[in-house]
Amino acid sequence: MTHDAAAEATTTKLLAVLEKPRRNMYAFACVTLASMTTIVTGYNLALMSGAELFIREDLGLTDTQVELLAGSMNVFMLASILFSGWTADLLGRRVTLVVANAFLTAGALAMSLGGGYAALMAARFVTSIGMGLTLVVAPVYNAEISPPSTRGVLSSLLDIFINVGILLGYTSNYALAGLPAHLAWRIMYAIGVLPPVLLAVGVLAMPESPRWLAMRGRHAEARAVLWRTSDTAEEADVRLEDIKRAFDAPQAAGSVWQELIVRPSATVRRILICVVGLHFFQEASGIDAVVLYSPLVFNKAGMSATSSILGATVAVGVVKTCFIFVAMLLVDRVGRRPLLLASAGGVAVSFTALALTLCVRETSSASAAASVASVMAFVAAFSVGFGPLASTYAAEIMPLRLRAQGAGLGMAVNRLTCGAVSMSFISLAGWITMPGCFFLYAGVAATACVFVHLRLPETRGRSLEDMEALFAK
Repeated sequence: MTHDAAAEATTTKLLAVLEKPRRNMYAFACVTLASMTTIVTGYNLALMSGAELFIREDLGLTDTQVELLAGSMNVFMLASILFSGWTADLLGRRVTLVVANAFLTAGALAMSLGGGYAALMAARFVTSIGMGLTLVVAPVYNAEISPPSTRGVLSSLLDIFINVGILLGYTSNYALAGLPAHLAWRIMYAIGVLPPVLLAVGVLAMPESPRWLAMRGRHAEARAVLWRTSDTAEEADVRLEDIKRAFDAPQAAGSVWQELIVRPSATVRRILICVVGLHFFQEASGIDAVVLYSPLVFNKAGMSATSSILGATVAVGVVKTCFIFVAMLLVDRVGRRPLLLASAGGVAVSFTALALTLCVRETSSASAAASVASVMAFVAAFSVGFGPLASTYAAEIMPLRLRAQGAGLGMAVNRLTCGAVSMSFISLAGWITMPGCFFLYAGVAATACVFVHLRLPETRGRSLEDMEALFAK
């Protein structure tokens, strides 16, 4: 049988399997455990939005120091992100997630005990190592363990738990706001010490990725995992054949990084443009400006009471989390591409509305309510597409042999862009005004909409070989 005929037969069998109604609950449990490791990541990302109010008062930090403290973690993550693919291939996905949780525990403890700006920056660096490993390895594991019939839904769990962490961070800010400043922010971070320990124990109950097992020559174990995480025995055989074919396919001489960056084929180049572009636009559209600085935005719009401002951030977190479930319901029915297009368009419109609201000279309760509504519309639009689907789409289209390193490269661009946004928002708002910032982000989102329309094909229900064929044209 020719290579094309074998690929066609594999795709036909896989599509036939996709029509079967049964869903695999063991795969759901595995993906849930892996995704839960990102709760602490979301908690740390959002906590600074309120904690910085108390840290500034307690330690007397300047605007520049607060800006660097808030955004530096995204830059610090680059080290662990770039090595995460190598680490995941060496130790396995499961052990790497355990190591990540160890760093998250140490970072939370160091942050709660920090006595000055330098100590806090060091604690943020330790935390960033764990966050970087988690953000890369968890989506890779999810993509490799999930059956094709529910791959979109299960991969969306990752963003759900990140948003649960964000909501918990906002809630912690609001609940502890009444404490003295020198205690409030320390307790906020101390709360994050124990959960990573419990999550690491849970991760040890997961099976290893079948792709990693096959890479190590442990085909019997890979088959056993696939049988437990597939909808049917036939699908398990198809998935194993896919993995073996990916390893047996002719590859360019040299390392994975050479094939990925130095001498990529035309197909790999097209895939890389999609992965890097999607991760760039996800963060350049301004999500971290809202996650980290929404209290400043609401204050600019006319809200003055700290309790009201922090209460509004909790409401934003609730909306953001709820709309992830909308994405979950639609991703395997509607597809990835329509949701990404709708998300980018919605972000552009909502940020334009927010910018216009902030242009009002005489602030009032109406302008404050309009700004909160605009931010809620933004997080709803973001959470329907860009939030949960960037990592999912990137992991789906990356060839198996390049997946861990490719995911790491995409996430490195993601975090670098995020760091640029989060470490420049206050300064940029002082230069082009806060409304100008959001007009800028709206323009980026509109550009992202064009990028998705021109570059990103639909991937719903496609086999691994079919993915590469999409980009070989």
